[in-house]
Amino acid sequence: MNKFLDEDFRIKAGITCGDLNGIGYEIIIKTLSDSRINELFTPIVYGSSKAASYHRKTVNINDFNFNIIRKADQANSRRPNLVNIQEEEIKIELGITTPQSGALAFKSLEAAVEDLKRNQINILVTAPINKYAIKQAGFNFPGHTEYLANHFESEDYLMLMVSKNMRVGIVTGHIPLRQVAEKLTKQLVMVKTKTLHDSLVRDFNIGKPKIAVLGLNPHSGEGGLIGEEEQTMIIPVIKELSKQGMLIFGPFPADGFFGSSAYKDFDAVLAMYHDQGMLPFKSLSFDTGVNYTAGLPIVRTSPAHGTAYEIAGKNQASPDSFREAIYLACDIFRNRMIYEELTSNPLIPLATEDSNETPET
Repeated sequence: MNKFLDEDFRIKAGITCGDLNGIGYEIIIKTLSDSRINELFTPIVYGSSKAASYHRKTVNINDFNFNIIRKADQANSRRPNLVNIQEEEIKIELGITTPQSGALAFKSLEAAVEDLKRNQINILVTAPINKYAIKQAGFNFPGHTEYLANHFESEDYLMLMVSKNMRVGIVTGHIPLRQVAEKLTKQLVMVKTKTLHDSLVRDFNIGKPKIAVLGLNPHSGEGGLIGEEEQTMIIPVIKELSKQGMLIFGPFPADGFFGSSAYKDFDAVLAMYHDQGMLPFKSLSFDTGVNYTAGLPIVRTSPAHGTAYEIAGKNQASPDSFREAIYLACDIFRNRMIYEELTSNPLIPLATEDSNETPET
């Protein structure tokens, strides 16, 4: 039997600190201050003990302390742990973009990824970064998604937003809007659709996922009158994958699709560009939404919100999205282990069309 399915096994959750001038430390501390959460997994935060202490005092959480360690293998399985990656003093300027905040965020991410590669942690949950600040520290990627895809040599990855209400994948990701049409190809739509389908099966335990694909143009191009991308790139993919037995439908006009709540009839939605999917997702699931990077060999999640500089240090940040990010990462890790166990044993039947529920943590 897979050792990760042993009931005594505890998932080690690696957590990056994000931008120290934002709400990262606040939501981490608020989440981990509930002692019940330590019964579900072992938290290992990569950050600065001095920064954590500063934020803890700022939001008046007095009955919480990290177990400070130097390496992940020193973690106490029943306490929230912090790998102290920087012992020197660091200037904290709440709500302000600084090179120091970007440097620590990058250092935290690098340390966590290194431990992930060494199997010192099992999952990765990333607190929000400020992209301008971290770029000043030498981070040359649009975001976490692209950085991790590069590190784990994954070409077929997908930014997948997840909540209890919906799952929304994004085809073109973090690129300027004017580049979307030129980047969109039949091959790209094909790869992203397959990646979404495979993730729903493997990561969410959905035996026969039903996927809705959105059009690129208003009214999905009106049969070619308002753009030809649907006719040349999207519809051919839907037809081809449908012939392979996948339940792929569309292309749907985005406005009517979300306005009529049609998304409730599908296991996931594939949007062509960032705001097409993110706007309805965040409108409906901002407080509890999770950003998941599908298609990687490792499990990585993040809260759906950003650094929220405007409320940093004001004790107003909700930990709900961050908490859901950890729960989802644990669920996906377990689902992957179950999937591998099932696919490696021909005597055990795989999920069927009725297996459309993901177990909750």
